[in-house]
Amino acid sequence: MTQVRYVAIGDSFSEGVGDELADGRVRGWADLVAQGWADATQHPISYANLAIRGKLAWPIINEQLERALTLRPTHLSFNAGGNDMLRPRADIEHIADAYTRAARRCAEEGVVLIVLSGANPSRQLPMGDLIQRRGDELSAAVLRRVEGREGIVRALNWPDRELGAPVYWSEDRLHMNAFGHHRVAARVLSALGVDAPAEWWKPHQTLEIAGVRGWQYYRQHVGPWIGRRLTGRSSGDTREPKYSAWHEVAPTAAAHEEGER
Repeated sequence: MTQVRYVAIGDSFSEGVGDELADGRVRGWADLVAQGWADATQHPISYANLAIRGKLAWPIINEQLERALTLRPTHLSFNAGGNDMLRPRADIEHIADAYTRAARRCAEEGVVLIVLSGANPSRQLPMGDLIQRRGDELSAAVLRRVEGREGIVRALNWPDRELGAPVYWSEDRLHMNAFGHHRVAARVLSALGVDAPAEWWKPHQTLEIAGVRGWQYYRQHVGPWIGRRLTGRSSGDTREPKYSAWHEVAPTAAAHEEGER
């Protein structure tokens, strides 16, 4: 069996922001996909993740895509546009053109492209109607660009109304929590034809979310975001990818024992 070599590129969604572990590291759906893939197939997965929070669509293409392809992956996942959509003069068609570039380059290199749409946070965000409209437009534009293309796996989260519920989101209402990342990982694995643990699809325990409301929410989350926009800074400035080279993900012992029964 040819070893799977899977690399993720993107922004905070693919980096895993919102799914923080006890030691402060972020995990996220892409890490979970690698582990779930290894567990389901009982073979190690080579995994890299070049995603960095705060990145716009075309900087992801320009800074991460070719770097990822030099690793000679078998599979590459790409999602972008969430940060672009929040800008006042977002050009939806230009954002979607980034997916065309990713699809073309992956086809040229013989890499299976996993295209994701992000989850929909509009129910709980200020200007939710605007975000809903732009997200709908971006999803449609991306689907037009990958329609009929071979070698593309589609894992679409934007239409998933269940995933829009507050239980799947972190305190900032913009990034998914551990429950949200598990559900996205389950969808990606399903799109790849791999069985995900059933509990990944729905919350299986109570998660205490210390929500903030009113002006406190704007002060803690919206204000800093506006400040970065006004000063031309990004939350990803000076950050490096968490896995810039191949990281082997082995099947867990529990999954191995289950597979032997």
